[in-house]
Amino acid sequence: MERKSFQLGDIVQMKKQHPCGSNEMEIIRMGMDIRIKCVGCKHSVLIPRAKFEKNMKKVLRSVEEDTQS
Repeated sequence: MERKSFQLGDIVQMKKQHPCGSNEMEIIRMGMDIRIKCVGCKHSVLIPRAKFEKNMKKVLRSVEEDTQS
C-alpha cells in the first residue's frame, strides 16, 4: 500500500467530521504524533501518526502548491 504524502502546513480532509461540522484540518506539528487544527473552530488535537494516516482522506491544499504559484 502506498504511503500518503503530506507535510507541515497542509490542509487535509478527514473521514470523520469534527464536532463543529468541519472536516478540514491543518497540520501544525509532525513527528511520531501529529497535531492537527480544525479550520472551522481552531481547536487542535494530537493524534498518533498511524491513526492520522488511516483517517485522512486526501490533501485539499498543499503548502508546496502555494509556494510555487
